[in-house]
Amino acid sequence: MLKRVMMQAAYGLFLFVAGASVVSATSIAVSPVRATLSANQKIEAISVRNTGTEPMSVQLEVMSWSQQDGEDVFTATREVLANPPIFTVPPGGSQLIRAGLRRAPHARHELTYRIFMQELPPPPSPDFQGAKMLMRVSLPVFVLPALAAEPVLRWQAALTSDGALKISLTNIGNAHVQIANFSLSRPGSAQPWITQKSSTYVLHGQSYEWILPANAENPAPPTGATLQLFAQTDAGDMEAEVLITP
Repeated sequence: MLKRVMMQAAYGLFLFVAGASVVSATSIAVSPVRATLSANQKIEAISVRNTGTEPMSVQLEVMSWSQQDGEDVFTATREVLANPPIFTVPPGGSQLIRAGLRRAPHARHELTYRIFMQELPPPPSPDFQGAKMLMRVSLPVFVLPALAAEPVLRWQAALTSDGALKISLTNIGNAHVQIANFSLSRPGSAQPWITQKSSTYVLHGQSYEWILPANAENPAPPTGATLQLFAQTDAGDMEAEVLITP
């Protein structure tokens, strides 16, 4: 079970097969899209709304969230609970769930978890023929430390052997950062040389790499050039000068 969860995306669609055609009559809306807990706020309420046309049964699972070599790793935990663990939402209805912290926050750095919401297959029906898409959604849970929490980012750039540009980001702060997108501008140019859409989380103490393929019509600047980087993140807009190394 755990290995399967680790290999699945945080958001997706899964098929409950009972024939040839594919139908979907449920859709989920979650608010807020992340939960933030602390020593002063150990419980947060989250609304799950069924915007579809059929009842939707959902099972919750909370996992500890870490990263290794740029990949998300999820492990079972009881440090955060989400209640009720199983519920059914009628069409157009909503369910309030509560995420509760069961341990003390870390003294120095942010703790990270994810709540997975898996739609359950409906009861068998002899009249149903087809395949129903089952929703699977996850939302992050961040637990603030006693100290002030903020990401501290170090950007690096290097040319690969085939001429592509590798952009590396290391978060040496004590809190996560979510990169929505970033752009790189050539020296002396006000126009972006390239823009990369991302929506990537980099947890504290972790790194991530983007490979920007070589383009004959718009090749990467040479080694030794300095690029101006502008990034939009959940911690605010950020700028940095990045030197391209061999």
